[in-house]
Parts: sequence; structure tokens; C-alpha cells
Amino acid sequence: MLSLLFCMERSWDFLLKHGQKKRTTHIIVESRGQKEDEELELEFRRICQNEYDKHQSHKRDYSEIPFEIRFVDKRSNSTGLQLADMIAHPIGRHVLKPDQANRAFEVIEPKLLEKPSGGETGMGLKIFP
Repeated sequence: MLSLLFCMERSWDFLLKHGQKKRTTHIIVESRGQKEDEELELEFRRICQNEYDKHQSHKRDYSEIPFEIRFVDKRSNSTGLQLADMIAHPIGRHVLKPDQANRAFEVIEPKLLEKPSGGETGMGLKIFP
């Protein structure tokens, strides 16, 4: 559930920066089963209604962008979900073992948005905790 909030944070920042306020944005997630999907959708709705962790230092008004969630079955062979699967592992390996050779991450890294020195939010890798 926390990863959904992190993805929506980054999406919100990126979309507002690029003038996409009030434009419908679909969040595509891989279906995991009815119970898991319902729990995730409930959390999604809470985020969209700004009922998330109130202790965050940078407050975002998620109602500014009409997010919609779409569940996609793994068998749909979605290009976007395949791409997400392909880049997640090399990034995780880079974070856990930064000194280990990781040619896949070397290809991915230049394509990641960098956090500017001015402290702008929503850029760079988010490593938690």
C-alpha cells in the first residue's frame, strides 16, 4: 500500500509540473486477486481523498488530478506492466548492492528523472526508509 502512495506522489508531482492538472490519469496495477484488489482500491480512494498519512512534510492535494485505478490481469501481456517488471529488479539490486556490477541499471539510470539541486520534490529514486 505504501508503494502505491509513493507512485502517486511521483505521478502527482510530474503531472502538475507538466501542466496536466484536471486531466484524467489512469494508474494501472496488476491484479492480484479479488480481496487484494479491493484492499488496494480502498487505499487508492483514501489517497485520492487526501486521507493518507497527515504527517508528511510535503502535502499534496490529490484531488487536483482525477486519478483512476485500473486493474489488469497478468495474462493481458501489458507492455507497461512488462516494462515495470523489467526495470524494478535492476533498480532494487542497485539500491541493495551499489558496488556490485549491474549492467541493466547502467542502461536504466540515464533515463531516470534526477532530483535538481534546488530540492524540488518528485524526482530521483525514492528509497524508503
